[in-house]
Amino acid sequence: MTDPHLRAVISERRQLINLAYRLLGSLAEAEDVVQETYARWYALSEPQRREVATPGAWLTTVASRICLDLLGSARARRERYVGEWIPEPVPDRADWLGGPAPADPADRVTLDESISMAFLVVLDAMTPAERVSFVLHDVFRYSFAEVAGIVGRTPAACRQLASSARRRLRTAPGPATPQRAQVVRDFKRAWETRDIEALIGLLDPHATATADSGGLAPAFLHPIDGGEQIARTWIEIAARAPEVTLVERTVNGQPGLVAQQNGAIVSVYAFDIADDRITRIWAIRNPDKLRAWITD
Repeated sequence: MTDPHLRAVISERRQLINLAYRLLGSLAEAEDVVQETYARWYALSEPQRREVATPGAWLTTVASRICLDLLGSARARRERYVGEWIPEPVPDRADWLGGPAPADPADRVTLDESISMAFLVVLDAMTPAERVSFVLHDVFRYSFAEVAGIVGRTPAACRQLASSARRRLRTAPGPATPQRAQVVRDFKRAWETRDIEALIGLLDPHATATADSGGLAPAFLHPIDGGEQIARTWIEIAARAPEVTLVERTVNGQPGLVAQQNGAIVSVYAFDIADDRITRIWAIRNPDKLRAWITD
């Protein structure tokens, strides 16, 4: 079997993974979507493939529709999930996508902001149509006419969906800064030294901490509200696992932490920070969501 579009098709993999991850919040599911997309491409006859003027657009359309179907069934799957569900964390882009990051720093910032944990959590609360319309148009710059062909709505309806999604995302974090990294570094130091007063000072009084274990690792099942309560919980965690080592890492394009035990990564921590205080902590302990970290 020959494919005159082979090089163009293979070169789309990075773009498709980027798209599917933002739509689904799961790197594992994104990889499955890309595999299914390629399977559908090669299920076409050679004459059918030759008729495709732009393979990249064809692949994006198919991948987006697969994601749309998966998003439609996600609510039922979440109902069976043990505890809170948090999007799968990813390390620095060069680690999980393979190859160098974008050469243009502006591109790097745009991409990293759209994979921040805060960004993905807000996306997860949207309807499937809102999410797909917004990501395709605002992140990947598809026209509303193109989005309409994928979502099955009119261009005007897709514009409204993206606008609604945009309003929800007004509080999403900006690019990573040295100040954000310093707050996470200070949090790490206070946690390691079990300095509860320092932890309380770094946490917003109305902060929230959420853990995701999927029932496969020890974790608190319900979100913890309040800076002081979070600080006390983190001191308890430190006391129960004194052998754990904390390492600063980039988590979804933002400063974060990973916890290592006996050389293995057992937790990934993502943060949302405003006015030099931590407002959200996401603790991911589900080992199925840590595969990108274990193998990097």
